Amino acid sequence: MKNGHKIISVIGLGYVGLPVAMAFNEAGFEVYGYDVNKKRINELTNNHDKTGEVKKERLHNCSIKFSLHPDILKRANFHIVTVPTPIDEFNKPDLMPLIKASKMLAKIIKKQDIIVFESTVFPGATEEVIVPEIEKSSKLSLNSDFSVGYSPERINPADKKYKFENIKKVVSASNKSALKIIQETYAKVVKAEIYLAPSIKVAEAAKVIENTQRDLNIAFMNELVKIFQALDINTNDVLDAASTKWNFLPFRPGLVGGHCIGVDPYYLIHKAQQVGVIPDLLISARRINDTMSSHFAKNILNVLNNKNFSISSSKILILGVAFKENCPDIRNSKVIDLINELKSFRINVDIFDPVVDIEDTKSQLKIDLVKKPKNDFYDIVVIAVPHNQFKKMGSVNIRKFCNDRGSIMDLKNTLPKSQVDHTV
Repeated sequence: MKNGHKIISVIGLGYVGLPVAMAFNEAGFEVYGYDVNKKRINELTNNHDKTGEVKKERLHNCSIKFSLHPDILKRANFHIVTVPTPIDEFNKPDLMPLIKASKMLAKIIKKQDIIVFESTVFPGATEEVIVPEIEKSSKLSLNSDFSVGYSPERINPADKKYKFENIKKVVSASNKSALKIIQETYAKVVKAEIYLAPSIKVAEAAKVIENTQRDLNIAFMNELVKIFQALDINTNDVLDAASTKWNFLPFRPGLVGGHCIGVDPYYLIHKAQQVGVIPDLLISARRINDTMSSHFAKNILNVLNNKNFSISSSKILILGVAFKENCPDIRNSKVIDLINELKSFRINVDIFDPVVDIEDTKSQLKIDLVKKPKNDFYDIVVIAVPHNQFKKMGSVNIRKFCNDRGSIMDLKNTLPKSQVDHTV
């Protein structure tokens, strides 16, 4: 065995897990990749990554053994868990994917194995929820038989600059010996700094506040939108002016979806409430950001009213349905809330997004995308997601979708303000 006798398994091969598995494999480690999604395993086996994070050539050249069967993981002694940690319909943490992965590992781990969790959780989840599940199912004891670590993932989907290998890595462990091994193992693939957190709880807390901080700042921007629109001031004009100060933070308003910023704060809210703290600021920020779809829908309706369009017979084109730009991920996309709000007024809404998968969008979101928008047809075209493809199209081509009285609304500052009719 190479690299300190560590054989790696990666459980969960999505936006986080696949790049992690690839990095270790390309560094010379023997790597086993496991996922419960048969379609995903088939795609990876055939050198296709629908997330767009790993190109076909890299998959073709890798030696990762992808499988649906957990028995393949028995050869590994260093397990990295990167499964999703979503919220349920009541905005409560759903740890079931993590618990299932842990119970599966409990059946195959050996003495001296190390399990590192990268999934976002609330502080204390690893030691208070997950470890007891592993001990119960494996009949092994933490630290005397196996060790655990927590190393928060920081992968940013569709980001070409910050990758797993060049992002500073926080690591923590249940004992000093395991911490040293985890540090040395990640250092083989992460060229940036390895930061040793003093405890697993600290590392968990650090992860959950990273995205919570962004949620708070964006909520402030969204609150400003409401204030400045009431004052008949363009918010982006204000932000451009304020940004000339050297320490002004460059946040912008918009829809806050996805599986990180729109989800992670609820994990911290949940834990805070468990220990008797009411996190009013976090709750308020979530409420502000979760209601922006309704606010933007009202803006669209106001435009239609002001131009004397009949609301029920209006034709709207939404550009973009992914949760963020240049990314095919549609999980927890708040554009869907905007679409549903508009459809509640019986408005005809077409959605065009060349980045996402049409079949996935239909099966997961229950909406049909148009393959090509109609020319000279729409009363208003709304740029909801600032994909590079929309920027390349430019206002001239986008305006071709509008009818004689139609207009363009840009929710994300995608195009120069002078080229669109309505911004925030």
